[in-house]
Order: sequence, then C-alpha cells, then structure tokens
Amino acid sequence: QVQLVESGGGLVQAGASLRLSCAASGRTFRSYGMGWFRQARGKERDFVAAISSNGGTTYYADSVKGRFTISRGNGKNTVYLEMNSLKPEDTAVYYCAADDFPGGSRWSTDYDYWGQGTQVTVSS
Repeated sequence: QVQLVESGGGLVQAGASLRLSCAASGRTFRSYGMGWFRQARGKERDFVAAISSNGGTTYYADSVKGRFTISRGNGKNTVYLEMNSLKPEDTAVYYCAADDFPGGSRWSTDYDYWGQGTQVTVSS
C-alpha cells in the first residue's frame, strides 16, 4: 500500500510559478512509476507528467511541455511538479499517482494509488 499526500497548490497570477509536492508513505516508493494528473471543473482527468522509478525517463503532456518539470527524490519519498509560466487554463485540481510498473505511464488507468489532490488556481 502507498499513501500519497499532495501539497503546494494555491492561487497565483498568470505567469507565476508553483511547486507541487507529493509525499509518499511506504518503503517501496523507489520502485514505483509516478505521475501527475489534473482535473478542471466539469472536465475529465488529464495527464500532466510522469517519471520512471529511477527518474531517468520523463513524459509530459504537450500543453505543459517546456513549462512544467517533474522530478523525484527517492530518499525523501517525494515527487515534485515545478510549474512555471502558469496560465489560467492550468487551473485544476492536481493529483499525484503511483504505478506498480516502474516505467511511468501517461494513462490514468495504469495507476494504482492516488492522492486527494491539491487545487491550483491561476488568475488572468
């Protein structure tokens, strides 16, 4: 079992930056692929970024490529999402997820554990 707790969300103006963190419980964190997804009000949950268990491979949605960076600190059981040049369309609840498969995935159905989410609101 893995428990995930996100933090770092908030209300910012367009162009600002935020760093989300996801703290994971469990001694097997380093074996999980990790991902970030987001869900805007009234919309489906969308892929944002993913990272392999050893941090060597990353994936990004086209809408965030070049602006967001996913990273992980296996010693701290934490995965991060650095978000720069934020836009109003980035407004959503951001969820962290863990996948038993170490490679990381773009598909939400591949993930086994989910956090409760953290709200990010970007004003224009």
